[in-house]
Amino acid sequence: MGIGSFIKKQFIDVLQWNEETEGVLSWRYPMQDFEIQNGGVLIVRESQVAVFVNEGQIADVFGPGTHKLTTQTLPVLTNLKNWDKLFDSPFKSDVYFFSTRVQTGRKWGTPQPITIRDKDFDMIRVRAFGMYSYRVTDPRKFFTELSGTRDTYTRDDVEDQLRGILLASMANSLGASQIAFLDMAANQALMAQEVKGGLTDAFARYGIGLDEFNVASVSLPEELQAALDERISAGMKGGMGADKMAGYTKFQVAQSIPLAASNEGGLAGIGAGLGAGLTVGQVMGQAMGQALQPGAAPAAPAAAPAAPAQESIEDRLGKLKGLLDKGLISAADYDATKAELLKKLIG
Repeated sequence: MGIGSFIKKQFIDVLQWNEETEGVLSWRYPMQDFEIQNGGVLIVRESQVAVFVNEGQIADVFGPGTHKLTTQTLPVLTNLKNWDKLFDSPFKSDVYFFSTRVQTGRKWGTPQPITIRDKDFDMIRVRAFGMYSYRVTDPRKFFTELSGTRDTYTRDDVEDQLRGILLASMANSLGASQIAFLDMAANQALMAQEVKGGLTDAFARYGIGLDEFNVASVSLPEELQAALDERISAGMKGGMGADKMAGYTKFQVAQSIPLAASNEGGLAGIGAGLGAGLTVGQVMGQAMGQALQPGAAPAAPAAAPAAPAQESIEDRLGKLKGLLDKGLISAADYDATKAELLKKLIG
């Protein structure tokens, strides 16, 4: 080696990664014209892992802490390079740092509806959106399957991969589930639970741990919703069972109540219906009837027979609370109607 090459070469005493850029999951220490001193120090911060790679082959892996680099602390690399125990000169190796911090608040969605098999409706197409969080749990798998020898690998890079995995896993999980779509649509936590199990296994194959997964909204394409309405009206599959019809009706009512709250006479009309002497069942029955009419706008309940005595606002508030406890109205709808009734009480 000439004197010029020797002067150009620099020796590294300390290797560390300060994570100056947000969202980087893998970073390769720049090794051009550098060699690592035998006895040098490797600093791995909390929520980091460092990996030594020799000619594309993963050697030694280090967790958080301060590590002195010797043949004793680099046993795999020592073996790969055929060093003897008296090795004491600088050496060359690729060093990759991985961030194991949880990447929170990541959005997922289905840009196009995905097709799943459903026990009630055979094949249907579903759109859904939500949030998830994840972290690198196995740097070996992550390096081998995803990040490879890139200088940096960001969460934007990995999420391009995860998006396809997520949609495929969702289709498989929902398609193999024995739970009807309508039951999952009425309970988004249940839908998230069904998907999360398969998604956790799919992510693990790439060295990624799924921390949280939730479903914020789920819907059918408009044309499919209209077709289902028509099939139900005609007695889908030669007559839908009473339990399935009740489940679908419940789902439709749940969809219509938030819309009713935004229209004049909507949820306030439900409160008025209670005050006029209607039972909860009568009021909800009217809402169900409206919900099952395709394209029909929510309207106030039909006029009820005159009650023997005007019901007090306190009783009306109690019945409204009953609707909330049974899950027939949302907390936001309850608060809005309660505020209107209290105005009348105070006024």
